[in-house]
Amino acid sequence: TTYYADGGRFNPLGNTWTPLPTTGAPVGRYSHTAVWTGSEMIVWGGSNGSALNDGGRFDPAANSWTALPTTGATTARYNHAAVWTGSDMIVWGGYNGSSLNNGGRFNPTANSWMGLSTTGAPTARSTHTAVWTGGEMVVWGGYGTSNLNDGGRYNPIADSWTAVPVVPGPTARSEHTAVWTGSEMIIWGGGYIGSSSWVYFNDGGRYNP
Repeated sequence: TTYYADGGRFNPLGNTWTPLPTTGAPVGRYSHTAVWTGSEMIVWGGSNGSALNDGGRFDPAANSWTALPTTGATTARYNHAAVWTGSDMIVWGGYNGSSLNNGGRFNPTANSWMGLSTTGAPTARSTHTAVWTGGEMVVWGGYGTSNLNDGGRYNPIADSWTAVPVVPGPTARSEHTAVWTGSEMIIWGGGYIGSSSWVYFNDGGRYNP
């Protein structure tokens, strides 16, 4: 019932922590996302009891926060996924009372948002994963009206989606993890809601786009 709006920086060489400033920081939240641009951390979305569509940019060199614009921003959500493309933060999916299959792109240079095409997009979901391949965002798994074992590849240049094959992919699941190796997306762990409790996985799969 407590939502935090603070954090810290850990320096592994000094093995020390430095608290982040709270002045100008986004309001406390959970189930948000954060990406690293090369010079800033961008925090967006999440919930503080209600879904949020705001965020902030933290510059560690200046040790300061700058609010993200909400004009043109994608709809409020939490349990979404976000990736950094090298120029844009792409936000997709999530939940705000119902599962979502839309999203948006934020460009910090222009300090502006633009929408994503929903044509051919994966079905609505939350607690999924997304990775950036260097040219596409790959979304997989999550929960919609049931646990999912499908996904899609989004190309921001073409603003278009391509489906990810289901067979012979991992079993449907949500709240798993995913990484990009440079050539493959590796999915591992997660679970699904069984008849009376959560069922957890200790397996996964490799997807080669």
